[in-house]
Amino acid sequence: MENQNLNILDEVNKGATMGMDAISFVYDKVKDDTFKEVLDIEYNKYKKISNRVNDIYSNYSNKDPHETNAMNKAMTWYGVQMKTMTDDSNSKLSELLMQGTNMGIIEGRRLINQNPNASKDVKDVLNDFVVMQEDSVETLKKYL
Repeated sequence: MENQNLNILDEVNKGATMGMDAISFVYDKVKDDTFKEVLDIEYNKYKKISNRVNDIYSNYSNKDPHETNAMNKAMTWYGVQMKTMTDDSNSKLSELLMQGTNMGIIEGRRLINQNPNASKDVKDVLNDFVVMQEDSVETLKKYL
């Protein structure tokens, strides 16, 4: 079960760091101050989840939680650059962020369903992460 908890925490932290990376990669392309404020709020939500994972992780391991690796970061950055080369509108940026967020929701729901015996603190952070991402999709829809 301890390994199960570590796997879940690693996946949540990877998702949170990927969310922060994606927001960072699109942020400079945003021209609308209101949308920038929304992205600041969303970034901070991901940061809080990552901090929670780090706090809990020490209960299960003396190592640090996994984050996105350099290759995934590079691929995400490259994908954002390519997909916004001809269209960097709020709508396009929101769409890109929503696509990543939806992948996180799917993975999070899968982890919830496949790990019913995870520890309560791990389940709580996982559930909060999925709900936060679902809320983010609703927020981002307004910019499509």
